[in-house]
Amino acid sequence: MEAAHPHARARLLARLADTHAVDLVVVGGGATGLGCALDAAARGHSVLLLEARDFAAGTSSRSTKLIHGGVRYLAQGRIGLVREALRERGRLLRNAPALVHPLRLVVPARTLAERLLLRVGLGAYEALAGADGLGGCRMLDAAGLRAALPGLRDEGLRGGVAFHDAQFDDAGLALAIARTASGHGALLLNHCAAHELVVEAGRLRGVVVREAEGGRAYRIAARAVINATGVWGDTLRRRADPAARPLLRPSQGVHLVVDADCLPGGDALLVPRMPDGRVLFMIPWCGKVLIGTTDTPRADAPDEPEPLAGEVDDLLAAAARWLRRPPAREAVRSVFVGLRPLLDDGAPAGGEVSSRISRQHRVEVSTQGLVSVLGGKWTTYRAMAEEAVDVAEAVGGLVRRSSPTATLALDCGVPPGAQGEGEAGGDAALAGTPPGLPPGLLPGAAAVRRALREDFALSIEDVLARRSRALFLDAAAAAAVAPAVADIVAGELGWSAPRREAELAAFLALAGRYCARSRSTASSPPSG
Repeated sequence: MEAAHPHARARLLARLADTHAVDLVVVGGGATGLGCALDAAARGHSVLLLEARDFAAGTSSRSTKLIHGGVRYLAQGRIGLVREALRERGRLLRNAPALVHPLRLVVPARTLAERLLLRVGLGAYEALAGADGLGGCRMLDAAGLRAALPGLRDEGLRGGVAFHDAQFDDAGLALAIARTASGHGALLLNHCAAHELVVEAGRLRGVVVREAEGGRAYRIAARAVINATGVWGDTLRRRADPAARPLLRPSQGVHLVVDADCLPGGDALLVPRMPDGRVLFMIPWCGKVLIGTTDTPRADAPDEPEPLAGEVDDLLAAAARWLRRPPAREAVRSVFVGLRPLLDDGAPAGGEVSSRISRQHRVEVSTQGLVSVLGGKWTTYRAMAEEAVDVAEAVGGLVRRSSPTATLALDCGVPPGAQGEGEAGGDAALAGTPPGLPPGLLPGAAAVRRALREDFALSIEDVLARRSRALFLDAAAAAAVAPAVADIVAGELGWSAPRREAELAAFLALAGRYCARSRSTASSPPSG
C-alpha cells in the first residue's frame, strides 16, 4: 500500500506525474468520495481521488459518531431510507468491527402511554433490520431507567425504552476506506485540488490538478468524473454548468464534548423530539460524552463552521434539563460543528426545521457528463458509492462490473496504542502532555510518525484532528502537545523553522476556535 511516508508523498506525486489518463476521477475525499474510489478500484478500474484539504476534513469527521438507520426518519414515514441504512449498518459492523460497534441508546418517557408508543415504534425499527438486528428493544420501568442512566434527572419520568444502534470513529473509518482503496490500486491524494474541469466540445474529459505544497499543475484525462464534494457539491456542479440549479441546502450540527462524569455508564441518551423539533443526543465517546446536535439551516458552507450565536448555550441548557450534574461552559472540552448536505425539497429557505428535510441521496448526471452524488449520510456511504460508480461506468463507457464492497473487509490499521516502528518500549508520550488525561486521548510519538508515514497525514491538524481525535476530545490538551507534534512533523517532512512556526500558529488558532471557554458567543446565522 502506498501512503504518506517521509518520501511516499514524493512517490505519490511522481505517480501522478506519470498518470495521463484514468478511468475515473473522484473529486472529494470524504466518506462518499473515498467510498467511490474504493468501489471503482475494487471493480478493477483505474482511479484518481483528489481532496483539496485532508481526507474527512469536512463533514465526514464531524458527525454524531453514530451508524444508524434513523429513528426519526421512521417516524417521518421514510421506510426505504431506514431499511437501507439498517442494512448498511449491518455491513459496516461486519466489514470494520474494529471501528464500528453496537451502542445501547435509552429514550426516556414521561407517561406509560408514551413508553408503550416508543416500544411499538422502536420495535418496528428493530424489525426493519431483520437479520441485521442488534438484539431488539426493551422497556424500562423507572428503576430500570435510573440504572441505565444514573446521571439522568428523572423527576416526572415513567421509565423508557432501550434499543441498539452502532457507534464509530468517523475519521478512523474514512482512513480505513482510504487504506483499502489504496490497497486496491487507487491513487489517493489529499491536499491536492481539482483546479479545473476540462470540458471539450461540451463534454467533460478530465481535470487539471493542482498540488497544494508545490503548486504544480497536472492535466489528467478521465472517462468519467464523480463529484463527491458533499455540502460543497453545488459549487462543483456550477463549475461544469454555470446554469445548474442548486440542489443542496446546508444544515449545521453543533456538538459539545464534556467529561463523562455528567452521564456515567455506557448507555447513550436520546431525546427524539425537543420542544423545537430537534433531536438531542448524549453519547459516550472515547472516555468523554458527546452532546448534540442542533440542526440549523444556513445559506453558506464555510470550511471551518462555528457555532451560531446561542447554540452552545442552548445545548448546555438542554443538557441541564436532563442531567443531575449538567456541565458548565468551562467544563466543555471541545466544540465542533459539521455541515450536512441535505437535498433541497423546494420548500422556502427557513420554512421548516432542517431535521425534517430528507437525508436521502441523489445521483445526477449533468449535460457535460459530470456525475454528482448529492445528499445522503455517513451510514449509507457504501450504497451511495456503488450507485454512483454504476452511473459513472455508463457515462464513461467503462466495462460494467458488479461491486464487491458489500462484503469487503476494510483495512482498519494499527490499533490505538500499538507499538510504533523502532520504539521497542512502546509509544512514548509527547512533551507537553497534560497529566490525568484518559489513555489514548493524545497520540504518542510513534503514533505521530505512523500517521505521517502510513496514513497520509501532512500537517499538525491532520495528526491531532483526524489521525488521533485529540482536537475533538480536548482542544486545550491538543494545543498543549502541538509544539511537540510540530517538531516531529517538521523533522519527518523537512519543514524549515519558519514553516514550523507558521504551521504551529495556524493549528493553535484552530484549537482556540474549538475551545468553548474562549468565547461566549459566535456568529449569527448568515442570511441567504
